[in-house]
Amino acid sequence: MTDDVTAPPHRKHHELRERLWRIIFLSDTPAGRAFDIGLLLAIVVSVVTVMLDSVPGISEVMSVELRAVEWVLTGLFTIEFALRLWVVRRPRGYLFSFFGAVDLVSLLPSYLEIVLAGSHYLMTVRVLRLLRMFRVLKMGHHIGEASVLLSALRASSRKISVFMLSVCTLICIEGTLVYLVEHGNNPAFASIPQSMYWAIVTLTTVGYGDVVPVTILGKLLASVIMLTGFAIIAVPTGVMTAELGRRMQTDGRICRECGWAGHDVRAGFCMHCGQKL
Repeated sequence: MTDDVTAPPHRKHHELRERLWRIIFLSDTPAGRAFDIGLLLAIVVSVVTVMLDSVPGISEVMSVELRAVEWVLTGLFTIEFALRLWVVRRPRGYLFSFFGAVDLVSLLPSYLEIVLAGSHYLMTVRVLRLLRMFRVLKMGHHIGEASVLLSALRASSRKISVFMLSVCTLICIEGTLVYLVEHGNNPAFASIPQSMYWAIVTLTTVGYGDVVPVTILGKLLASVIMLTGFAIIAVPTGVMTAELGRRMQTDGRICRECGWAGHDVRAGFCMHCGQKL
């Protein structure tokens, strides 16, 4: 056998890529776990730095230091992203995956700042990279439970879409009605879009109070919209709750080790990692 010293260059190159791949993409070794924890800490520092830079009192005193920290971390994240592309077996697959897209998007604001002032504040999207902590901290069962929620959302999306279309139609009609009633006596209702904005705020029971009806008929219409809002808000909640209950019954067997869901009710072990259910 050939040892590492006399191994051909291409073999050494391949072994280095495999070693880096295990460190960067897995957390089953001390080096990989240390890398992931260090990455998560760097992401937190980066997001906190951007937030502090937006505080006028702090930015005026520590602007140079904060920008230096931002660029150092951006440089490290750029090197990390380049290494991920180099060691991954399918670069295109990684680049178009969720985490690959997040990694790329989190780098762009820093470089956009060169040509577009203020865009570096968008670096707060790096907080999405903290989703990796579920894998790093062995919280796979949370991922499985999240998949149940996503499955329920997908299953109820058509019902909610029909509901939202109905609500938009109702807002259009109510906005037009209140415009006809108010626009001659109330300059706040200067157009139908402005009246629709008021209808949305009222229907959702937010009630900013920046636009209010002044006529008796307008107040009566507002009262009807407010009462309708209570019933409307309950509809998507009920749809989602019913679908979630159904999914929890069918997909309730979740592996607490890896988070794999959807096991057969008779299964005793996880079909993904072999852990006992």
